[in-house]
Amino acid sequence: MIRIAVVVGSVRPGRVTRAVADWALTVAAGRQDATYELVDLADHDLPLQGEAQPPRSGRYEHEHTRRWSARVAGFDGFLFVTPEYNHSAPAVLKNALDHLYDEWNDKAAGFVSLGFAGGVRAAEHLRGVAAELQLATVQAQLALTIGDDFAEYPAFAPTASREKELIRVLDQLERWAGALKTLRG
Repeated sequence: MIRIAVVVGSVRPGRVTRAVADWALTVAAGRQDATYELVDLADHDLPLQGEAQPPRSGRYEHEHTRRWSARVAGFDGFLFVTPEYNHSAPAVLKNALDHLYDEWNDKAAGFVSLGFAGGVRAAEHLRGVAAELQLATVQAQLALTIGDDFAEYPAFAPTASREKELIRVLDQLERWAGALKTLRG
C-alpha cells in the first residue's frame, strides 16, 4: 500500500494550515490505493542547520534528525500544506526539507497552498527545492484563497469546487508515488 504524508507546513501560533490538513485527510480517508497520515512540523524539533555534515552524507549525529529521517523515509509521497509568507514558503518547512536528502529521493509531492493570492508563490518555490531533492512534483495543485476559502478568517470553509480540485491532486500524487515506489524497488 502506498503511504502518503500530509505535511502541515507551518508552526505559527494561530495557523490555519492544520485545519486545511485535517480537511485534506478527511477527503483522502475514503481512498482505496493509498493511506494518508498527518505529519505536523510542530511535533518535530528541528533546529536550523542542526547537523555538521551535509544531509546528502546521511551521517546524522543528532537524535532529532535521526527521528525525522525515519519518519520521512517511511512514506512514498507527500502532500505539503503550505501557507505563503512573504512570497515564499515558511522557513520551518524549508528547514524540514533541508534536514534530509536521500529520504526524499524518488518520491512524489503535491501541494495545497493558501494565502491572499492562493499561496502559489510558496508552492512554486517549493517545486524548485523538491527538484533538487529528487522529489517529483505533480502538476495539479490546490490554491486556497483567504477571501474565498476563509471568508470568516480564521475559520476554514472551502468553496464547493475545492474537494474536486483536491481529489485531482491526490489522483496524480498516488499515481506518481506508485510509479516511483517501483523505481525505488
